Amino acid sequence: MTRADTAVADRPAAPQPPSRPHWIFRRVLWPLRNLWRSLTSMRTALVLLFLLALAAIPGALLPQRKLNEQKTLRYIADHGTFGTWMDKLQLFDVFSSAWFTAIYVLLFVSLVGCLTPRLIEHARSLRAKPVAAPRNLGRLPRHISTTVDGSPEDIADRVTSNLRGWRRNTVVREPTDRDASTAGPIVEVSAEKGYLREFGNLVFHFALLALLVSLAVGKLYGYEGTRSLVADGEGLCNTSTAVYDSFRAGAMVDGTDLNPFCIKVNSFSATFLPNGQPDMYNAQMSYTKGIGTAAGDWHDRSVKVNDPLRVAGDRVYVLGNGFAPTFTVTFPNGEKRTQTALFAPNDMQTMLSTGAVRFDTPAGLYPDEDVRRKNQIAIEGLFAPTADYQGTLLSSSSPAPKDPQVAIRIYKGDTGLDTGMPQNAYSLDQSLVDQGRLQRQAQVNLAKGQSTRLADGTVVSFDGYQRWVSVQISHDPTQGWVLASAVVMLIGLLVSLLVRRRRIWVRLIPADPGQPGTDDGKRRTVVEIGGLARTDQAGWGEGFEEQAAGLLEPDGAKRKSRLRRL
Repeated sequence: MTRADTAVADRPAAPQPPSRPHWIFRRVLWPLRNLWRSLTSMRTALVLLFLLALAAIPGALLPQRKLNEQKTLRYIADHGTFGTWMDKLQLFDVFSSAWFTAIYVLLFVSLVGCLTPRLIEHARSLRAKPVAAPRNLGRLPRHISTTVDGSPEDIADRVTSNLRGWRRNTVVREPTDRDASTAGPIVEVSAEKGYLREFGNLVFHFALLALLVSLAVGKLYGYEGTRSLVADGEGLCNTSTAVYDSFRAGAMVDGTDLNPFCIKVNSFSATFLPNGQPDMYNAQMSYTKGIGTAAGDWHDRSVKVNDPLRVAGDRVYVLGNGFAPTFTVTFPNGEKRTQTALFAPNDMQTMLSTGAVRFDTPAGLYPDEDVRRKNQIAIEGLFAPTADYQGTLLSSSSPAPKDPQVAIRIYKGDTGLDTGMPQNAYSLDQSLVDQGRLQRQAQVNLAKGQSTRLADGTVVSFDGYQRWVSVQISHDPTQGWVLASAVVMLIGLLVSLLVRRRRIWVRLIPADPGQPGTDDGKRRTVVEIGGLARTDQAGWGEGFEEQAAGLLEPDGAKRKSRLRRL
């Protein structure tokens, strides 16, 4: 081997250029990392919280299908193509829509990703010692310097005892070249308080997170059912979804495990203001826990607006009310049929209501099925609590039932009772009228106790009215957690706003015996005190000099009063 070959062999290998990262890091992992950092920032969480509040506005302004499907369908029909597009955008199912759920989930993920690092950092800061004193305390916004009698060690003990309630740390170090000539070691006291401020901030945000989780779990395991009951002792037992007029259940509720209880509406009263606006609703109810209980286990309770009945873990609300007129039909053979039908209010100021009622013929009166279907009776019309005629048209002047009357149309024929198809409880099927299967026999106005006779001898009488109420059964297993989360949120917010974050440093430098004023044989110490407010833009506040001077005083009432202001 030649000398040149040996030199080449002994030469160290040239460093290899760094390999370019694989495409999966550049195209997938890095963008995902940046996306995660953006999502978990506090700014993103605030934006999502604002979007969640903004997205809830359509749910408050527009009719929602789960609350009132008939009103929602009527709204869509009234607005034509615009209403159809609104329906496609799920504006009538806001709180179960895909876009509202996406904002909700993103807010949840953002809060978790944002708060977890802050919690870890706060836990570390609680274990860490207070920050060491800066090199030049004179540059701090708040600073005093003075000379006091005593050694640095004695004064440090006095300052430490006066900083009771602060996290503090005392360090004794030798002077360095940067320090002026001293007569001994330098003592530095570092103290900090106000850790509850960040703790309160974290508590507020974690309580907000718990509130979101509680609301989500409540929607999964909760349910709401509504039922209109005549206030004459009619009731229901919470045994299945079939007992309700409408039922909304969470995704984890199948209706087979409802809380068992029964209620009855015994009476209902309503008071009104002089202008006709409702003042107070009061429903007298009886309830019992369990099914099939004895009569002695029933309890009475008055249910008012915003004062629900709580039974078996559920809440019973009174949502609405109205009038249910009672009609009696006397057929030609003398047999009678009586029904009390719910009429829906059209005008809440006067409670002018509309409704319909259908009567089947008595068994045996018409043996032939076709003939029987042609002789059924249907009634449709208006109910006025206080009759007020505009010419021949019946209206109502007050929601109070002072002069109840009805304006009805009486039909005879096929009412559709045998079809098995669901029908509107408040109106007749207009297609049956258009087809001639239901033919109008009379149109009359009747006061309480009055009647009218049809051509075939059938008599229709208006017997009076009952009150009906719409009750809502609501089950939310997380309502206690929602309340607790809201209370904790408020406490955390108050703590974060009221607690002040403060840092204070005290540097104790033994005075040089050669300095003026130190020739009396006493030991003196140069004291430098600096303060810094970590969170308040306004700074430490007024009276820092007086507060800092209190650290150098011996124990006493004056010192204690000043320490409270610190």
